[in-house]
Amino acid sequence: MKRLPTTCPSCGSQLKIAELHCPACGTTVRGAYPLDRFAALSAEDELFLLTFLAARGNLKEVQDRLDLSYPTVRGRLDKVLTALGLVGDDKPAEKAAHKPDVMELLDKLEAGDLSVDAVLKTIKGGSDEPGEGTTE
Repeated sequence: MKRLPTTCPSCGSQLKIAELHCPACGTTVRGAYPLDRFAALSAEDELFLLTFLAARGNLKEVQDRLDLSYPTVRGRLDKVLTALGLVGDDKPAEKAAHKPDVMELLDKLEAGDLSVDAVLKTIKGGSDEPGEGTTE
């Protein structure tokens, strides 16, 4: 399926919708309408977003469906959020980036790379970098 062009092929400026036409009755509406923010998503970002929605926001399921690593899925989600203008000046994505990745910590705990104490300290905000060590 052809994708709606979003930038001018001559100068690269953002295009606006100037005319809409109803094929059923022949009505034409003219004006200067901005493109929907979703129209600016790349085909890859659109597929990611549709997969994310189909998985009801479960990043683990998105990871499995797209055969991507968890950090890659998180990165793609951040990229789509930025493209949609959903990362504001208060930087919620930046705040989230400083939050520990609980699933990653649990994986390290299960593998014996981290101790229970180190994981708990990281989750509670005692440290961005968990200490090494294994459980007893």
